[in-house]
Amino acid sequence: MKIKWKNTYAALVRDGKLRPVRDIAKIELDSFINLQSQIEQLELNTIKFIEHGVINHALLWGERGCGKSSLVRGVFCKFMDKNLRLIEISARELKSLHKILDKIRDKKKYKFIIFCDDFGFENGDKALIELKSLLEGSIESPPSNAIFYATSNLKHLVRSRPNSDNYIVEKENSRENLSLADRFGLHISFYELSVDEYMDIVYNLFKGCDIDKNRLKTQALAFAASKGVRSARNAKQFWQNTKDDIEKL
Repeated sequence: MKIKWKNTYAALVRDGKLRPVRDIAKIELDSFINLQSQIEQLELNTIKFIEHGVINHALLWGERGCGKSSLVRGVFCKFMDKNLRLIEISARELKSLHKILDKIRDKKKYKFIIFCDDFGFENGDKALIELKSLLEGSIESPPSNAIFYATSNLKHLVRSRPNSDNYIVEKENSRENLSLADRFGLHISFYELSVDEYMDIVYNLFKGCDIDKNRLKTQALAFAASKGVRSARNAKQFWQNTKDDIEKL
């Protein structure tokens, strides 16, 4: 299916083909709490890409549920009226990346974020070859109108297969691991929220409700503990699970 990018702001890759997104889930950057540094870094990088063609591929890595993918989508939503477009691709679809790049290479009016959420590989994955062609090029230069944003719980992206009996293989695996991560010019880190940061989000979600704050804090922290991490996602899930039964707080 041929995409008309004038009226299509985002697309998904499915079975190697682009599918337009008709109903974009809008995310406002003002809704983020305690992520100002991360927002500023990705905003500035995106502005440089849009206005000056400066390409610094970005890796957003760290604790799950802390807003990595939402931040990418939020920055895209902020700038999509400046001819910014987003193509969301899963790691398993990266084998088709060359075909996607061929489709957008000559669309110079538009700048494209190629976005891969929950990004990571096993050593030897053939999709790595496709990805490196975007990050660094080969005999053919990578498209000047495409930038790659990825989120991962892993800083170094490549999961090594245990092979402790073979030092040479382990050393090569380690090099491959670092080699891929080093191709990202911008690394933005996310960590588990402190108690105060987590509660800032919870209090904001329950703003305007007549609630005992001490009981709210006790239950919100217990919910986070049951999930294993204090994150914005878990704060929102706690709110969703509790908002209709507030009198119990």
